[in-house]
Amino acid sequence: MAASVDPLVVGRVIGDVLDMFVPTATMSVYYGSKQVTNGCDIKPSINPPKVAIDGLPDQLYTLVMTDPDAPSPSEPSMREWVHCRVHVEISVLQPATALLRKELLAYMGPRPQVGIHRYILVLFQQKGPLGAVQQLASRANFSTRFFADHLNLGLPATVYFNAQKEPISRRR
Repeated sequence: MAASVDPLVVGRVIGDVLDMFVPTATMSVYYGSKQVTNGCDIKPSINPPKVAIDGLPDQLYTLVMTDPDAPSPSEPSMREWVHCRVHVEISVLQPATALLRKELLAYMGPRPQVGIHRYILVLFQQKGPLGAVQQLASRANFSTRFFADHLNLGLPATVYFNAQKEPISRRR
């Protein structure tokens, strides 16, 4: 098992959201100045993330962010809840600079109500242009596996963070 996926196994990202894989690209995700590393804590009240992709200029990518712990980690009956943009056909202009071509679902920041939730960002390499992609009917009960299989997406790169509900006195 590659060292880059070890934290994903420990955090149950592999199993709950994805099957075992070997990353084909890398991405860096930032909330403000804080870089997301597997298992780090991020405040849910922060603005949308910035994502930098280290990929090939002639490749297209799809980005998804989900919460496999919705509405509660002990009873994730809405697993997976789509929280972030579902972007398809992202192209890399130069290292760490990407051009967004299509947004299928607007950003919805982390809003955990109970417990500590995992938020998984998954970047898939596309095998080619996708053409028309059906809009998502609901944010609840999304399946990253099914989505990737349905669109014939390549192997992913992924990172996840944890967030929990902030006390009212600590929100900005």
